[in-house]
Amino acid sequence: MASPLTHAVVAVTIVAVHDLQPRASRTWLVAIACAIAPDLDALGYWLGVPYESFWGHRGFTHSMAFAVLLSWICANWISHSSAISRLRLWSVYLMAVLSHDVLDAMTDGGLGVALFSPLDQTRYFFPFRPIQVSSMSLSDVVGPTASACSQTNVSGSGSPAA
Repeated sequence: MASPLTHAVVAVTIVAVHDLQPRASRTWLVAIACAIAPDLDALGYWLGVPYESFWGHRGFTHSMAFAVLLSWICANWISHSSAISRLRLWSVYLMAVLSHDVLDAMTDGGLGVALFSPLDQTRYFFPFRPIQVSSMSLSDVVGPTASACSQTNVSGSGSPAA
């Protein structure tokens, strides 16, 4: 998987491209959370949920259906306290969540991404896979390995931050 830092960098890039006001910090933070949220399924990995199951890593939480649902919930929540339109927020948050799926489908490991779940549980990769898969070990996610992997992830993602 691409690292949480990589997903956050891409989310920040999406928000910046949409020219949302920097002082709207909640909007930026929610976009970052949206980009990282699909990996909440990694908790299941550490709790014994089989990787290839519906709730396994890169299962339903990595689907387009999940992206639409999560981004809609977040846009409705944030639009009540923001001058930014609900539709604009939804599009930014949707791109942030979907960017996670795209990056994970470009990694060189794992079983692929269940993009069409819950209708189809098939896991997919893109033919172009330049991103080194990150470890699922907690020590690697926050340790020295995370730094080296994040550098590979950001440069492989094509983000302007690279």
